Amino acid sequence: MGSALDVKRTVDRLAPAFYGTDGDRSAWGDWWLLLHPPYTLWHLSYVAIGACLAPTVDGGRLVATLLAFFLAVGVGAHALDELHSRPLGTHLSAGALVGAAIVGVGGAVALGVVGVHRVGLGLAVFIVVGAVLVCAYNLELFGGRLHGDVLFGLAWGAFPVGTGYYAQASTLRPSTVAAAAAAFFCSMAQRSLSTRARHLRRSVDHVQGTMRLRNGDTVPIDRSTLLDPIEGSLKALAAAMVALAAALVLFRFARA
Repeated sequence: MGSALDVKRTVDRLAPAFYGTDGDRSAWGDWWLLLHPPYTLWHLSYVAIGACLAPTVDGGRLVATLLAFFLAVGVGAHALDELHSRPLGTHLSAGALVGAAIVGVGGAVALGVVGVHRVGLGLAVFIVVGAVLVCAYNLELFGGRLHGDVLFGLAWGAFPVGTGYYAQASTLRPSTVAAAAAAFFCSMAQRSLSTRARHLRRSVDHVQGTMRLRNGDTVPIDRSTLLDPIEGSLKALAAAMVALAAALVLFRFARA
């Protein structure tokens, strides 16, 4: 009986994220998973959206800001998250993760420092806040008080929009605040959906049940019944945000 149960659990175990692969992963697969490509692109889209709201858009500043956020969030933040609690279960060594975090966060800060000379001293505030958010959130400092839904919406949604705009205009406007609010609520939706998806993938071994319809029919329930609509929504939202950012960038540069 115990052997059959172990086999069942092995069959039902899924990858830790929909963009990962089930079963054993190569080192490249672990790095791919660590980057969280759909979510990283989603949050980079907020940077582009913020930048495109500015009166004029400088292509060099936009590329530099996108690269800084890729390094800070895509590489640094995700490396620190994996280092802290191994939520992805990768086989990457602690040294490799520390190195990735240093390169990611350090590279982002370096790009920001270079940008201060062009954008203005106010950009330094965004650099400091961004570095603190990445470390405090992903390492769950201060007793994990900053590792919550609201801060996720602010740090991973509103903050990229504001930084993208400021890097272009050296100021903030009411339109920036409105766009940042939209990104905040989109990120809150992402957080709500992804939290449930992570629970089903990483903590649940097996789901079994039925739904009884009003006409008397029954429909079986398994993990995919619960997981598919959640991850389908996450995929659609990520694709929509990337498409919106691409449309705004193309519109602004086509006009130029």
